[in-house]
Amino acid sequence: MEFLTTSEAAAYVRLGERKLYELVTSGAIPCSKVAGKWLFPRHELDLWVLSGLARPAGMIAAEPPPIVGGSQDDLLEWTLRESGSGLASLTEGTARGVDRLQRGEVIAAAIHFHSDAISSDSADDANIAAVRAMPGLHDAALVGLARREQGLLLAPGNPKHLQGLADVLATGAQMAVRQPGAGAQMLLDVLLRRASAGHKDLRRLEPPCLTGPDLAAAIRTGKADCGIATHAAAKSAGLDFVPLLWENFDLLMRQRSYFRPPIQALIGFIGQKRLKQRAADLPGYDTTPAGQVRFAA
Repeated sequence: MEFLTTSEAAAYVRLGERKLYELVTSGAIPCSKVAGKWLFPRHELDLWVLSGLARPAGMIAAEPPPIVGGSQDDLLEWTLRESGSGLASLTEGTARGVDRLQRGEVIAAAIHFHSDAISSDSADDANIAAVRAMPGLHDAALVGLARREQGLLLAPGNPKHLQGLADVLATGAQMAVRQPGAGAQMLLDVLLRRASAGHKDLRRLEPPCLTGPDLAAAIRTGKADCGIATHAAAKSAGLDFVPLLWENFDLLMRQRSYFRPPIQALIGFIGQKRLKQRAADLPGYDTTPAGQVRFAA
C-alpha cells in the first residue's frame, strides 16, 4: 500500500495544501495521522475522487440496490445485521454474485475464487487474479473481510473414516456438491483435477446445494456422507470437519460504490473490535485482512 505526504497528496488530486487541510479537518478525505504527520493512501484517494464522478445527462449510471450478492458466510451475515448499514444479502455463490455486480443488480459481491494457477504460497491469490481478468470491472475494488478455513464436512463421528478427497473417491461415499460457479465447487474442481479425477468419478447427491448451510443440512439428515464447506458451517450443523485449506473471503465492488454510505457503514464496522470478537467465537476465521483494500483496478 502506497502512502502520500500532504504535499504529494495535494499535487496528486490537484488541490492546494490549504484546501487539503480543510478537507482533512472536516473529515472529508481519507487520511491517517502517524507520529504527528498526515498520510494519504493513494488507492483510497482514487476511490474518493471516483465516488464523486459526475456524468452528463443520459450517461448517469443507476445506483445499484443496497444488496450484497455472492457467497454465503456466517460472519458476513452477522456483520450485515449488526453494522446498521441497511445492506441485504442475496446468496447464490461467487460467480452469480459477480454477474449481478456487473449488471448493476447488487452493490457488492462476496467472493472466494479457486484456481489451479494459484498456489498456497503465491504472492497473488485467486480472488485478485480473477478480478484482474474481469473485462467488465475496470473500476473494481476488493475489500478484505477475513480468511476462512474450508474443508470436508462429515457426519458426527466420521463413520466412514474419510480424511480427504482420495478417501471419498476410493470408498464411493455420497458427496453433496454445490452449484457451478460457487467457490466451494471451484475448490472441488481443482482438487479433482489434482487427483486426475472428474465429477463422473464421484457419487454425487443431486440436485446441488445452493449454500454451505444447505450442504451441511444434507449431511446432517443423512442424504450425503460429506461435502466441502467452511469450518463455521460444520460447527453450526454439529458436523465433523477435516481441514483442506485457508482462503481469502473478500467483498468485490465498483470503486464508485466504495464511499457510498451503506458500504462505508459496513467497512467501518468491519474494522471494529466487535467483528474480531465474533470471529473468535466461530471456528475457522482469521480477520487480519478485515477492512483492507486488497486490490483496486
